[in-house]
Amino acid sequence: MTVYPAPRQIGWGVPDALRQVWTEATKCFEASAYAATVVMVRRTLEGTCQLQGVTERNLSTALGKMKERGLVDETLMQWSTALRIVGNKGAHFGDHVSRQDAEDALHFAEAFLNHVYVLRVRFEEFQQRVGTPTRPPAPRTDGAGGHAS
Repeated sequence: MTVYPAPRQIGWGVPDALRQVWTEATKCFEASAYAATVVMVRRTLEGTCQLQGVTERNLSTALGKMKERGLVDETLMQWSTALRIVGNKGAHFGDHVSRQDAEDALHFAEAFLNHVYVLRVRFEEFQQRVGTPTRPPAPRTDGAGGHAS
């Protein structure tokens, strides 16, 4: 059976509290409540920061701490900043949130959650299993060239 559009899914590693907020965001979208959708996406970011032990009350600062701690990379930092801004837009009277903005916010938030709670953990397990280093080796400074295979 084909279902269109495909249901949105976040990985099982995402904590239940965030899964509930995420589910509410998707229900808002399905009800064409686009401002509510982006506000719930913003709550998802706040919850992620809190559950990762980042306690700053200002979301922008909290997201910066997530990056400093290596929990998100530059791309995810840019996405989360955009999600924070569109979430603010949804929270203020008079600002319009389009269907496309809400849908994009859901897609980026889905990727954000899956990165933080599923892919990072899976990659760490992969590295342990195959014996790869957790960080790239430091460049050699002894003048020896060549590439290891």
